[in-house]
Amino acid sequence: MPASQARCRARDRNNVLNRPEFLSLNQPPRRENVAGEGRGGGGPRRSAFRQPSQQEDTGGRGSKESSEGPAADGGTKDWPEQDCIQLNPTFRGIAVSSLLAIDISLSRSLGVCVGPHGSAAPLRSMVVLLALSGHVLPWICGTLICLWRSSSLAGQEVLVNLLLALVLDLMTVAGIQKLVKRKGPWDFPPTFLDYVAMDTYSFPAAHASRAVMVSKFLLTHLVLAVPLRILLYLWAVLMGVSRVLLGKHHLSDVSCGFALGFLHFSLVESVWLDSATCQTLISIGTLRWTPLV
Repeated sequence: MPASQARCRARDRNNVLNRPEFLSLNQPPRRENVAGEGRGGGGPRRSAFRQPSQQEDTGGRGSKESSEGPAADGGTKDWPEQDCIQLNPTFRGIAVSSLLAIDISLSRSLGVCVGPHGSAAPLRSMVVLLALSGHVLPWICGTLICLWRSSSLAGQEVLVNLLLALVLDLMTVAGIQKLVKRKGPWDFPPTFLDYVAMDTYSFPAAHASRAVMVSKFLLTHLVLAVPLRILLYLWAVLMGVSRVLLGKHHLSDVSCGFALGFLHFSLVESVWLDSATCQTLISIGTLRWTPLV
């Protein structure tokens, strides 16, 4: 009897599946295990060997639940989704980013009159003078002077509507620039004239919008010779180009400024003030208006 027990113990020791690390593979179900514990002495020994593995399993499950708990409860684990959005952008986002990069690169490369040491430095004074011709102050002051010296009702009607169009263009562009707040390609600080004209940001280009609106207005309501008409078209185009050469605006800013100038002209034409309304406004402005009692 002792010899048979010794042989059984030796066979158990030589069996690889009886080692603690492989014991979980040879485990019977829980019901059989409980029933086996009452039959012999092998039951308690197996349960003793099984306790570390059970503790490891419960500990692993607890750690997994604790690691997955905040995400399941709607915690602060939002970074994987954000990374997926950044690493997998939409086609629209890629297209917009590419167009903006091309716009900035071309605008910076075309800014040849940015400083006195640029590649087109001899032309800088001419480009600056051309840009000043599109500033809002010369146009408003010139319109007021012409309105003061004009004695024709038709001329006063055109000048009053032109003045209202200039004010509309000034306020609309300034409002959009304050809303968008886009910096120029070279990010120069605004000058005194820029603060006066409320042209402190890049988008849209105020000079381009004003040039298109004024040229279209003059071509529609004035009888001009063909060379003057061509000169007006050329002035409007060169006005937008000059702002890019000086590094004040991007190409997209100038393009949107052109479109906004056409929109302002169409709006002024749709709400055109007649001669009687213009005379009333002139009387109010010169303090010679006598209201009807």
